[in-house]
Amino acid sequence: MGKRRLFLREPALIALESLWAHKLRSFLTLLGVIIAVTALIGVISAVNGLNSYVAERVGNFGTNVFYVTRFPIITNPKEFLEARRHNRKMNLDDFEYLRDHMTLAEQVGAQDWRLKDARAGNNALEDVTLRGATPNIIDIGTIKVGSGRYFTESEYQHRLLVAFIGTDVAERLFSQVDPVGKTVGINGVPFEIVGVAEKVGSAFGQSQDNFIYVPLITLHKIWGEGQADESGVWVGVKCASLATMEQTKDQARALMRARRHQEYAQEDAFGIISSESVTSLWDQIFGGLANASVGIVSVFLVIGGVVIMNIMLASVTERTHEIGIRKSLGARRRDILMQFLVESSVMAAVGGLLGVLGALGVTQLVAWATEMPMRTPLPAVALAIGVSTAVGLFFGLWPAVRAARLDPVVALRAE
Repeated sequence: MGKRRLFLREPALIALESLWAHKLRSFLTLLGVIIAVTALIGVISAVNGLNSYVAERVGNFGTNVFYVTRFPIITNPKEFLEARRHNRKMNLDDFEYLRDHMTLAEQVGAQDWRLKDARAGNNALEDVTLRGATPNIIDIGTIKVGSGRYFTESEYQHRLLVAFIGTDVAERLFSQVDPVGKTVGINGVPFEIVGVAEKVGSAFGQSQDNFIYVPLITLHKIWGEGQADESGVWVGVKCASLATMEQTKDQARALMRARRHQEYAQEDAFGIISSESVTSLWDQIFGGLANASVGIVSVFLVIGGVVIMNIMLASVTERTHEIGIRKSLGARRRDILMQFLVESSVMAAVGGLLGVLGALGVTQLVAWATEMPMRTPLPAVALAIGVSTAVGLFFGLWPAVRAARLDPVVALRAE
């Protein structure tokens, strides 16, 4: 084992010395591999970061939570038009039906929303997301209380004008003032603020804190039911555990199909959406990007491999006399073969390492300059270096075989 390690070390050192002695030529030789690895790591980092970002910010409905809605996740206009014709809007009666009949759910709540203007004193805010919700939505969703409190069941049942606001509304309308106990006007209707939510942050540059929660039946009392967007009421269902998630979905589906009087062969006239549904859709969309990147990376790797092969063929020609001397001193064919294979693989591995360093620099720059999330998994780094090394072995095989087959007498005559 020690002799083998020593034997591999010598050609590896020769390859590194050659790369260092001819820096510009080495860089141009490895440029294809460097670009390929940089592109591969960059795309993997972007897709991995976006997947995590979507799971945390966009598709996070809460722990063990799904929503029953008018529409399922739809990916084309034809399906949307079909669903719009056949799927009725969800309403409060649907919510109460599910709430009263679901036995597997831990919590069943509902919410609806509008876009309204808000005002406090001389400060105004346009297009605030006004969410009408049941009192238990605070336990179902991801919004948490930052200060004050959420509205109670008693306030909900008595249709009181109380509001729970996001941090954007608090900062824009009540700068440097505690908004709890103050009044906010929503399209001219005064609501007493009972609490402020914890800051959520932004998703793809859009603030997630520009909202006001009010009791759902208060919202419908003032602005009417069924005047919201195309979806109507969203019914949120919190499961007792992840293990019961699918069973609870099946129960909700069976209840809604019975309520819609649907036959066995008919498609669901409603949608059931969970965090997994959103992330699965995202994976489908960006799976195409990942596949396309593999094609681009493959092209650059082939180009880089061909360049490495040409350089190694030139190296065999330049070192023909050296090969003859080694063979005359007892070097076997496999010794010469291994020498050139190690050199080409080390050369490609160095290109892979430079590509990884370049990709890490680019991803850090992108993450710093934009809101684009970038996460580089360690297996991707190992994969990139491994693939580049394999490319060096593959494209270095022919030059190595050519060197190993040289006749020592002919080789010694070469100048």
